[in-house]
Amino acid sequence: MRSGGHISSLHGHLRIVVCIIAAVLVGRLFYVQIIDGKYDALAESNIMRPEIEYPMRGEVVDRHGEPLIRSRVCYDVMVVWDNLPKSGFDSLHLISILDIPIEKLRREMRRAKQAPHSPHLVVGYLPQDAKLILDESGFDGFYTRFRTAREYPRKIGGNLLGYVSEISEEQLKKWRNYAAGDYVGVGGIESYYEADLRGEKGVSYRIRDTRGAVKGAYDGGANDLLPEKGKRIVSTIDGRLQEFAEELMVGKIGSVVAIEPSTGEILVMVSSPTYNPDLMVGRQRGNNYSEMLHNQRKPQYSRAIKENYPPGSTFKLVQGLIGLQEGVLTPSQRYECNQGFHYGVGSHARRQKCHVHRNNLNLREAVAHSCNAYFCYVFKNIITNRKYGNVKEGMRKWNEYVYSFGFGHKLGVDLYGEYGGYVPTPEHLDEVNGRYWNWGTVLSCAIGQGEMAATPLQMANLAATIANRGYYYTPHIVRSVEGRDSLDKRFYERHYTMVDSVHFETIIDGMWMSVNKEGTSRLAYLKGWDVCGKTGTAQHDRKKPDKSSSYSDHSAFISFAPRNNPQIAIAVYIEHGGWGSSAAVPIASLIEEMYLTDTITRPELVDRMMNLSLDYGYYDVRQDKYDAERAANDAK
Repeated sequence: MRSGGHISSLHGHLRIVVCIIAAVLVGRLFYVQIIDGKYDALAESNIMRPEIEYPMRGEVVDRHGEPLIRSRVCYDVMVVWDNLPKSGFDSLHLISILDIPIEKLRREMRRAKQAPHSPHLVVGYLPQDAKLILDESGFDGFYTRFRTAREYPRKIGGNLLGYVSEISEEQLKKWRNYAAGDYVGVGGIESYYEADLRGEKGVSYRIRDTRGAVKGAYDGGANDLLPEKGKRIVSTIDGRLQEFAEELMVGKIGSVVAIEPSTGEILVMVSSPTYNPDLMVGRQRGNNYSEMLHNQRKPQYSRAIKENYPPGSTFKLVQGLIGLQEGVLTPSQRYECNQGFHYGVGSHARRQKCHVHRNNLNLREAVAHSCNAYFCYVFKNIITNRKYGNVKEGMRKWNEYVYSFGFGHKLGVDLYGEYGGYVPTPEHLDEVNGRYWNWGTVLSCAIGQGEMAATPLQMANLAATIANRGYYYTPHIVRSVEGRDSLDKRFYERHYTMVDSVHFETIIDGMWMSVNKEGTSRLAYLKGWDVCGKTGTAQHDRKKPDKSSSYSDHSAFISFAPRNNPQIAIAVYIEHGGWGSSAAVPIASLIEEMYLTDTITRPELVDRMMNLSLDYGYYDVRQDKYDAERAANDAK
């Protein structure tokens, strides 16, 4: 009996313990499920996905506020493999909405399967109307991500404005605040001002069910961060003038650069051939890029800041100014020209040729008529000046003068990839010629030939420097950035040449005579505007494929107007354009007329320049301006 009672008592105690444990567990479950929301949040976090919110990229407008680059709304279509329905989906209906081939969809599905828990990009640049259809169709596992795409209202300045592309692996190593799939500016303004244009990404947290459908904002959106739009940039470019200049340069290889002398602001920067920037937007961007990359015309090449051309006779202005400053030349000094400059004797006799013009000219007349012989005398007298002891030291001093005009080094324009041209140094001449060389060795530098090389930007800067009577501002392409009080201080600093301002009037007299009285620049005449200019005809050694002859010389012209209080300084350089007066002068004059008068009074000259046929031999540059309608269709 005792034994049975003991067992019964033990069972009673066990029941009590079990009941207590059960009560504790039930109470705990009640607390967790009903009272404490912590575990609800943890459960929700298992299907809570942070989503990047991409900002609207900042717009770029011209100096008058007209848009050059702006953004439009589009979407990325994303998929999460694990969220796809087991029964599959209507792939034919989906590709009709996304406007992609079935092979493209299958390829992206295979890639999504390799990382089944992560979102995968199926296609980009989905327009807003297609996005609405996709949402209404209810494709489980698929969702859209807000994006923007660039558009170019004027279809100009492809190699000036740049474009936007998905960031590369190499760039990701350099820029830590970007992630795979982000977009970044490439070339032009888009690249140089990337930090201002890109904006700041935001993030949103959304609760999704097992099929990937959004059920609402996590924690009421308390943890979301809104994206911050990129900054608005006002460029220095005159959009209408840029468009006109590009039209004049169709069918030609070369460049046009125009600067406002009083500020250094770049009004026009054309590299020809160019391309419609819309080609670098949309799903066909990769194909278009590949096509341009293999195009012999190099439409993406920024000749204005990268091409090193011989400046030709435009450089005679610098020689004259150095000669005046050095005291080896006076404005009234006259030199003979017997169709060139003759030097050397016997078997070493040489001649620097010159075109036919009236003889025995002074400095003003030599500028107006572009006399080669005159400036050969001037250059010789500069570098053989006895006060420097020898030609090498004279050449070194000449280098210092030339550098002060912005040649031989980068000017510092706010665009990546600028080249600095080239000015031969005594050290270079020693290396090439040994220790024994003289003024005759480098005589071609007197007329901007030989080793001399300059970019079109540097040539336009020379025109601005002369217009300012001896100083220039660093040329720049942006006038203001939203949120900034000013630009980099270097754009407001004057850079003075080593030539006193008093000497510039003589050279300007000659440039004025060349256009308005007698000389090689008469096609640049604009009534009432006192245009000043200097032609250049730059030689080269490029032969035709059959070696029978060379292509035409390069055509160059620099100018500014009006003479007093100048508003525009310009350089035009056209490869194989012939005489400076035949191609570069009329194009520059039309651009100056448009800018100064807001009209064109010589439509026949416009037609002649637009239809000017030049011999480039190995390719037809008349196809350089890509069709805007085709580009617009590609962008869709």
